[in-house]
Amino acid sequence: MFGIAWGIVSIVLMVAAGEGLRKGQEEQARNLGKDIMIVFHGRTSMQVGGARAGREVRWLYGDVASLQAESPDCEYVLPELEQNSIRVHSGYNNAALTVTGSYPPFGYIRSLDVSLGRFYDWDDLNQARRVAFLGSDAAKQLFPGRDPVGQNVYINDIPFSVVGVMAKKKQDSSYDGWDVNKVFIPFSAEMRDFPNKPPATEDSLDQLLVTPKSVEQHEACKREIRTVLGRLHNFDPLDKEACPIWDTVQEAKAFRQMTDGMKYFLGAVGVVTLFLGGLGVMNVMMVAVRERTREIGVRKALGAPAHTILKQFFIEALFIAFVSGAIGMGFAYGLCSLVDLLPMPDFFAGLLPTWRSGLIACGLLGTIAVFSALYPARRAASVDPIEALRFEAGG
Repeated sequence: MFGIAWGIVSIVLMVAAGEGLRKGQEEQARNLGKDIMIVFHGRTSMQVGGARAGREVRWLYGDVASLQAESPDCEYVLPELEQNSIRVHSGYNNAALTVTGSYPPFGYIRSLDVSLGRFYDWDDLNQARRVAFLGSDAAKQLFPGRDPVGQNVYINDIPFSVVGVMAKKKQDSSYDGWDVNKVFIPFSAEMRDFPNKPPATEDSLDQLLVTPKSVEQHEACKREIRTVLGRLHNFDPLDKEACPIWDTVQEAKAFRQMTDGMKYFLGAVGVVTLFLGGLGVMNVMMVAVRERTREIGVRKALGAPAHTILKQFFIEALFIAFVSGAIGMGFAYGLCSLVDLLPMPDFFAGLLPTWRSGLIACGLLGTIAVFSALYPARRAASVDPIEALRFEAGG
């Protein structure tokens, strides 16, 4: 009984752990952004058209329009400009924060959920308004115990009106710092008030944020981005050093394959344990047949047909197997519920048993129960009544 119960527990728990890890990582990836690719600038590693290798490449604001027009598989192409060495203060406190400028869809694709107010919009961008959206920790630091919306935050002593505050966000990966410690302003205001300094040009960008129209189109979108930028900046589109891309879609696929492999391996361990438990049930029933040989002989001598004996032992073995399985299933799901009450690390969503793992476990249990019951039942039904009456238990 223990073998079957433990096999069921193993299958459910292993699959639940793999599902919890997958869900946790998906949530963390979503907190960074929704299927985003971050396009950094780099240095060429290949010679093209007489230009030497090792040349620095920088994206320019004018690139954005060309990328949007010539990348049909990409949904968003957003510029991003950042400054982390400028002074930020309010009427109550100072703070060392990163100031980031982009387009309004930046809030959506980077999962900057709104807690108070709103994110900046297209009117703010088109009119280069001095408005600011604060990260949750930035708001607490600049306006301790106060509502920041409608108040001014000063960036290099330039007043920006706070229009919103970001909801608290858990983030375990970043390319430029935690979002909770940032001030987000329209790209037009950032480029006017805080452009990049020499040797960079005033219309240069720090990076581009790109999202594909669908997950299936992300490779085509990435190829289009490299092709257009290669033409605009005279480098080979195959030169990944000139245009390094952090592809979160590809990372998510790789991680999903890893967790699926782990889940299948651990589930296979549980299946093996379940089969061994079935052999244990079979052995128990074989011992029962041997110990009850005289009983079988008496019943057959009194006219009990073979199929009645087979049916009795078959049902007994099935009962043992299914009771063991039910105990294991109840224990596994109960343990998952108890574990999920505990605080979990950000990358792990808890033990999440799925209906599929439950169905697989039940299906395997039924198959193993039938096979573990059939052989002892057939042995019992084939016992010769004369030999059975001569049998002495323990002899």
